[in-house]
Amino acid sequence: MNKELDEKWMRHALLLANNAEQQGEIPVGAVLVKNDKIIGEGWNQSITTHDPSAHAEMMAIRQAGLTIENYRLVDTTLYVTLEPCFMCAGLLVHSRITRLVFGAADAKTGSAGSVMNIVADDKLNHQVEITGGVLAQECGNRLSEFFKRRRTEKKWLKKQKNEAGH
Repeated sequence: MNKELDEKWMRHALLLANNAEQQGEIPVGAVLVKNDKIIGEGWNQSITTHDPSAHAEMMAIRQAGLTIENYRLVDTTLYVTLEPCFMCAGLLVHSRITRLVFGAADAKTGSAGSVMNIVADDKLNHQVEITGGVLAQECGNRLSEFFKRRRTEKKWLKKQKNEAGH
């Protein structure tokens, strides 16, 4: 574990989150690294692809499997701007990712310690090492600003609709 390296890769994940936001998606980015090299990266694409599984982690892991031509991603670290949900946490276990580094915790669906801890459950056949809170403020602010803007836009649209109807 190297704080500088963790922050470097988390900043890259934050850049990937921009891609999601530009597509109207929740701004979450993920990068999978092996030997300090990117083997997969992704961002949320569920809305644009009409695929509920197209989370940032899922996209990065799919790309990594193709890159290394293996479904086992041993000796890798996944950097993601938001704590994984239970679907993505299960994927980390199944793909044998060694380490998870996330930015903001997710009090509603976080499955790496916030709501539950799937990635480190000793009942499962693989546990993932977890480092949470890397650039947490920056990651959390990005999400908060997105949802604040989205609420404002919805209110504005509702107001426009009401004014047009009267």
